[in-house]
Formats: sequence, C-alpha cells, structure tokens
Amino acid sequence: LADEGYTTPTPIQAQAIPHILEGRDVLGSAQTGTGKTAAFALPILHRLLNAPIDTTSRAGKRARALILSPTRELAEQIAESFKTYGKNTGLSGCVIYGGVSQRPQEAALRRGVDIIVATPGRLIDLTEQGLVDYSAVETFILDEADRMLDMGFIRPITQIAAKISKNRQ
Repeated sequence: LADEGYTTPTPIQAQAIPHILEGRDVLGSAQTGTGKTAAFALPILHRLLNAPIDTTSRAGKRARALILSPTRELAEQIAESFKTYGKNTGLSGCVIYGGVSQRPQEAALRRGVDIIVATPGRLIDLTEQGLVDYSAVETFILDEADRMLDMGFIRPITQIAAKISKNRQ
C-alpha cells in the first residue's frame, strides 16, 4: 500500500473493508476513481494470505476467489490491481475473457491460481470444457453487477453462482 501511495482509505474502502474482513456480504456503490477495486481486493488478499490452504486435494492449487466483470478491459484492470496490491505475497491469479486465444488461460488454470478474474462468457466456455474447478472458491465478487445485468448476463451469473458453494462470501 505504501508503494502505491495509499495512506488513508477512501469512504468506500473505510465502509466496506471491515465488513468484508468479518466475512459479511457487501453491496457497494461509488463513483469511478474512488477505490472500489481496492475496497474488495485488499481484504480478499488479506484473507487469502491468512487462511489455511487445503493441501489434502491432489488437484493442486485451486482458486479461492472469483471476480466477475462485464468487460475484458475491466477484467484486465482488476487483475492488474490484484497483481499490484498482491506483489511479494506469492498469491497468483489469472484473467479470463474472450476474443483472445484461450490457451494461456487454460495453462494458468492447470498450474493453479488463487484468484480468477473473468468475464462470464469465456468462464462458462472453460467451465463446460472441464477446466474450471469451483470447489475451493470462498469469495465471489460481481464487479459492476448492475452493468452486467443491463448487458443481459443474469443467466450466466446464475449458472456460475450455482457452481460455487453456498457457504461463500
């Protein structure tokens, strides 16, 4: 946070972060540029770093956080924020969206990641190919949920949410 010049939380961060750290569900709304991504990314990174990892599975590292985004541009921005905030933590992530070759995305999923940032369409495509394991997802974020609903993503969101444990944040 110091490397990014963060010293004082923005209002959305001050209001959301404590609730997220407590494991509560949060619905937030704020203007662009107010730090909404950090408001969910920072507590997610904190929880992932402090939560034990299930090593009993032979499946390897499985994603513990899933963030859905309406567009590839926003997905890239979110993934970059996680990378920036999470540098030197050892946590890994991948960004998944359509319009590009899926091979690098497949490779990242096979290696195992802690965090997936994705658009619904490509995520469903990879899920249908048996490449996405939702069994360890404990945090599920819908970034710009209103925009995703306006864009007609209700069915894909419902389809993805059904694959994630009901015992999630």
